[in-house]
Amino acid sequence: MARCHSCSAALPANTQYCDYCGVRNDVDLRGKHDYRVISHESERICPECNSRLQTVALDMQPPLHIERCTRCFGLFFDPGEVETLLEAAVSPVYTVNRELLGNINIDRYQRNKPVKYLECPVCLNMMNRVVFGHKSGVVIDQCRAHGIWLDGGEISHLLEWKKAGGQILHQQKQAELLKRKKRQPRQAPLAAADSWGKGNAARYEAMGEAEGLLDIVFGLLFKVFD
Repeated sequence: MARCHSCSAALPANTQYCDYCGVRNDVDLRGKHDYRVISHESERICPECNSRLQTVALDMQPPLHIERCTRCFGLFFDPGEVETLLEAAVSPVYTVNRELLGNINIDRYQRNKPVKYLECPVCLNMMNRVVFGHKSGVVIDQCRAHGIWLDGGEISHLLEWKKAGGQILHQQKQAELLKRKKRQPRQAPLAAADSWGKGNAARYEAMGEAEGLLDIVFGLLFKVFD
C-alpha cells in the first residue's frame, strides 16, 4: 500500500492526498521508471486544475512521453500508453491471486467517491467514465480519440491490480465474451428480414383494400354527376 512521503501514513485508495497530515503526495513515477521533464508547459490542459500539463519522458525503450499535472499529480496517457506502462513496470504475471485481487477491490476502492465528469485535455470534450479492465476497481476518464486521464494514485492501484493477476483475469473474461458471441445463432438477421417482409406484405394488402374503396367512392361520384 502507498504511504505518505511526509508522515508515512497509509494513503487512501486512488488518491495521493494524506488524510492524516494533509500533504498531497507526488505520483511515485520514479518507483517505476526514472523520468525527465521534456516540457514544463504543454498544450494540454489539466481537467482538474485547468492549468497546462507538464510533459515527462519515462526511461523506457522507446521512451514513453506522458503528461502530468504538477498541482494535483494527475496523469494523461495517449491511447495504449497505460497498457505499455503496465507491461514495462510489472514483471510477467502467470497466475491470478484472487485473494489479493479481492483485497485490492474491497479495501482500496472508494465506493463513496463523488462522480465527476472531466474534459479531455486535448479536445476539451467531456470524457466517458469507464472501468479499466475486469475487477480493477479503477474508473478512468477516457476520450476515445485522445487518451486516458488517471487521478493521482490510480496508476499505483492499476500496478497492484496487474501484479495480482488482474490483467490475466480480464483477458480470460474477454475470451469468454468472444466465445459467447460466436455461439449466438446467426438466423436473427433473417428472422428480422422475414418479419419485415411480412409487415410490408400486410401494408400492401391494406393499401390494395384502400385503393378498392377509393374506386367505389369515385364510381359513386361520377354516377351522381352523370
